[in-house]
Amino acid sequence: MNILVYGAGVQGSYLAHVLIKSGHDVTVLARGKRAEELEKEGLVIRHYLQRKTTVDRVRVIRRLETGDAYDLIFVMMKYSDFGAVLPILAENVSRHIVMVGNNMDAYAMQDYLSKHGQSPKQIAFGFQTTAGTRTDGRVICIRGGHGQMVIGGLNSPIPFRSLLDQAFKRTKYKLSYHDQIDAWLKNHMVLVVPMNMVILFHGFQMKKVVRDDKRLRQLVAAMGEGFHVLDSLGYPLTPAGQASSIIRYPRLVRWALKLFFLLPISRLIDGTDVELHALNYTFAELRTKSDVPTPNWDALEAERIIQS
Repeated sequence: MNILVYGAGVQGSYLAHVLIKSGHDVTVLARGKRAEELEKEGLVIRHYLQRKTTVDRVRVIRRLETGDAYDLIFVMMKYSDFGAVLPILAENVSRHIVMVGNNMDAYAMQDYLSKHGQSPKQIAFGFQTTAGTRTDGRVICIRGGHGQMVIGGLNSPIPFRSLLDQAFKRTKYKLSYHDQIDAWLKNHMVLVVPMNMVILFHGFQMKKVVRDDKRLRQLVAAMGEGFHVLDSLGYPLTPAGQASSIIRYPRLVRWALKLFFLLPISRLIDGTDVELHALNYTFAELRTKSDVPTPNWDALEAERIIQS
């Protein structure tokens, strides 16, 4: 199968590794220094928990031409970068596209590709549950098991599911199909934004995060407020147990976060202020539509604006 992984950060690099090992013809789209690293050194991944390093040779392109045809395209981008990629995907002849990552605008993205696509597009949305960072030409990847992607279509089951199943058939990578992927992504965003606000306040110095009890309290409370906003607007809380635990047991959640931030693995979290701003800006529209008060989220947001 001919597959393009559009993006060579932590997420795209690990997905490309999985697909290469399963025997597919994999191309990675990268630019600048990252493209040069891949061409010179290959796809180098340090699997942090598994304590091993892998190196894969991979075909690299720097731009997607209109006539470049792929059976599947996985777009592995920051939320703030998706907008720039949509016109390129629309002009390309490939039909089956999976947008992977934090996403608050899934319906708008699908609508754009449907209206502007030079060929009929079938779109799915997903989130890969890996984390990590890039340093010295290699990726440090944090994953449980062999990797997993929560994935789904918006208005109906994914029409090209058979292609996806075929792509991962020879791997232990898990595709978890979800019939409410837009709600899942919005629920995930409620976790990501407050947490990254607090982490960015302290410049990724996790010991300072742990000692900042005031902001940790605000962080957990803001998550609860975010879930209440989604619920008030009719979005399912999914996974249901996740939201209820954070709302009902804030003290326990706060201590769990402290324990996590004390672990060396927490220092490998990779986040950007640009993506955080884009996610928060979009969620502000939902907060405006809702009548749910969000004082803790508002306080974190106001301080982030002052510090940025």
